[in-house]
Amino acid sequence: MLVLGIETTCDETAAAVVQRAEDGRGTILSNVILSQVMEHAKFGGVVPEIAARAHVEVLDAVIAQAMDEANVTFEQLDGVAAAAGPGLIGGVIVGLTTAKSIALVRNKPLVAVNHLEAHALSARLTDNTAFPYCLFLASGGHTQILAIRGVGDYVRLGTTQDDAIGEAFDKTAKLLGLGYPGGPQVEQEATRGNPRRFPLPRPMQHRKDADFSFSGLKTALRLEAEAIAPLTDQDVSDLCASFQQAVVDVVQDRLRSGLRIFRAQYGAPTALVAAGGVAANQAIRKVLHRLAFEVGTVLVAPPMELCTDNGAMIAWAGAERLALGITDPLEVAPRARWPLDEIASAKGRTQRTAAYK
Repeated sequence: MLVLGIETTCDETAAAVVQRAEDGRGTILSNVILSQVMEHAKFGGVVPEIAARAHVEVLDAVIAQAMDEANVTFEQLDGVAAAAGPGLIGGVIVGLTTAKSIALVRNKPLVAVNHLEAHALSARLTDNTAFPYCLFLASGGHTQILAIRGVGDYVRLGTTQDDAIGEAFDKTAKLLGLGYPGGPQVEQEATRGNPRRFPLPRPMQHRKDADFSFSGLKTALRLEAEAIAPLTDQDVSDLCASFQQAVVDVVQDRLRSGLRIFRAQYGAPTALVAAGGVAANQAIRKVLHRLAFEVGTVLVAPPMELCTDNGAMIAWAGAERLALGITDPLEVAPRARWPLDEIASAKGRTQRTAAYK
């Protein structure tokens, strides 16, 4: 099964072709990603209008390159998948509309993929991870702990009550005058800092649930920075180190609680899966390895190019759904908000196609 995947939910324009074998194993034939980081850096964050316009300008070329690198034609495709949300609605419209056009003209099945579902299933593409597994999704827009029980069967165990982890890192970087994207900048500064200098809070620590909160931590950091302004280079490094250590402690506590909930409800997970750009942070990665060891499982973290937004994960999620006979009508609507755990109850959104059973 060959599937073209299109991703345009934020500031990466991406397309990929993925092959799914009969035994369920996946192969990436191409994965083209065009980042807009430079266009948004001067604004300190993603500007939705600029992102949407950039997708329009380059998406056709990105798709053509992906098809060329995969050495396949549109006639050979078994389906076309596109991220239909959640994300910046302008960008989502661009990608989904393009996928609809290809599906209509080439008479191919369309799969409207939930962007979060694509992250959730990426471990099956790279490691053939069996269900059920526990997913820690940490990115600029999302921070969630989920039980992944099957394709289309997801249970949210914990989520952030305010900022996502990546958003908190970006806002910290902006506050301290660092570059964009902020996560790598804060992590780099933290290596030169003292993580114990500033007594920052650990929000929601020791609670029985698995939810997160980062707004209070961000405010506390701002107050500490204002109290010692003007900041020296060492002050900035120490603030970054203290902030990152607080985040690491929160992740360890909240994820430990999430894994406890998972085991109580579904038994031992086959793996702890990390997805999203924040999973690349080495301090957080060490904690994830430790937690996986504690519960007697393994940490599965796809390569960095598959942790951040990409077309391969969209194509793979499309292939997984096509293998179950699930497609979408051309009338399917783009969605700015689309919680992952709504998928299991959204049976009216999909139609089953006998040809793919």
